[in-house]
Amino acid sequence: MRIKIDPQDPLDFGPARLQVTEDYYEKYRIVDRILAETPEILSVFHQDVSRVLNRKGRKRRAQFTSDQLLRAILVMEIEGLPYRDAVVRIDDSLFLRRFVRVHDGPVMDFTLLCKAYRAVPATAWSEVNQLLARYALGCKLIVGGQLRADTTVCETNIHFPTDATLLWDAYRVTARLIAGIRSQDPEVVGTGRLQERATKRRVQALSRLRGRSHKGRRQQRKAYKWLLTRVRSTLGWSRDIRAKLRVSLESCDYDFIVAAILKEAVSQLDHLDPLTMQVIDQTERRVILGEKVPNDEKIFSIFEPHTELVIRGKAGKAVEFGHVVLLQQVENQFISDYQVFLNRPSDASLVDGILASHEDTFGRLPADFTADKGFYESMSKLAELEQRIPNVGIAKKGKRTEEERAREHTSIFRELQRFRAGIEGSISTLKRAFKMARCLHRSFETYCSSIGCHVFAHNLIALARL
Repeated sequence: MRIKIDPQDPLDFGPARLQVTEDYYEKYRIVDRILAETPEILSVFHQDVSRVLNRKGRKRRAQFTSDQLLRAILVMEIEGLPYRDAVVRIDDSLFLRRFVRVHDGPVMDFTLLCKAYRAVPATAWSEVNQLLARYALGCKLIVGGQLRADTTVCETNIHFPTDATLLWDAYRVTARLIAGIRSQDPEVVGTGRLQERATKRRVQALSRLRGRSHKGRRQQRKAYKWLLTRVRSTLGWSRDIRAKLRVSLESCDYDFIVAAILKEAVSQLDHLDPLTMQVIDQTERRVILGEKVPNDEKIFSIFEPHTELVIRGKAGKAVEFGHVVLLQQVENQFISDYQVFLNRPSDASLVDGILASHEDTFGRLPADFTADKGFYESMSKLAELEQRIPNVGIAKKGKRTEEERAREHTSIFRELQRFRAGIEGSISTLKRAFKMARCLHRSFETYCSSIGCHVFAHNLIALARL
């Protein structure tokens, strides 16, 4: 049984502190007050954490409350720390112990913190952010009179994908699982050899080959053909092993622990099978047959198969591997809504949804709406928006007439563009201070959850600075 909150605090007899330390503490005190004034946030968190973490049939009280786990996650987000370092920071700081409400007791293990983080789905973080937006609106910390929007990319935790490295990933993971099965039941695997070192050397040789000359291209094709043959044969071998294991598992030839290990190995090989086939297919089409494979038909990682290639043309980083995130921000740097896309949409198609979301949160459309020229669709669309919104600050793409140029040189338009530029600073803060540059979690569901958690922590700090 996990209780929601234990509100009893001890007295504080700490010494006088520096002003910079007091400012640091004040930030957490305001966050503490916001959490106390919005108990619905803890209720949402408690519901999901209790559903996932509570052990079936356990009657004793859990050591840590949902409130303590939520506050520990917030410390991790605000300080920009990984799980282990966050636990050490809390354990080493009397003030953070008070904030997390563990006081002079033990601090939760980093593994429990990780489980609690993963237990909260993306829908819950979205609901939590809406609750915080309603709180800020009720306290008149935000009014929703001005709205700016922009998209950014949060990368997934993958290496730069090439055909050779993807084939190597598929081969080495399959070989590792086969070796694990062999340690439990050598007869099922047989006497076949796993040529991991030879395969790795071939992949390393491919990375050094240059395909500009005719000889270099011929050597590449030869190396790729060898690599494709090796990966195909290993995949066929794993299929034979899985077929034999299913028969043995159905006849209960193993004890409980060995059976569990083998079932997990079979499950992982089943998951890896279609991904390996896709890697083989795209490599054969591109390298052997010379086809130009569209990006939407490619896989960029067997570990994060949901990863999308996003071409944004940014200086120094023209191509990113991850997903597009839409951010909507009102005054005082508060992110009123966000959205994560599995497949990148055009920015112009998002305008109606942005305004509908804003109207749902604030009960009315903003007086000022601005975004970069990627959100431009047509002048007729801008005219339609200007009938609903007094001031629209979206620049036109391409050539402009004298009237269109005059529109973009008015004082109101320039002021809106200055306001629009502020969201770039918030995106930089999210990536630099709140770990949104790269998601280190597995699966698209947890990816979306991490984005919601980053936005929630950012909004709390934005409100604490008012």
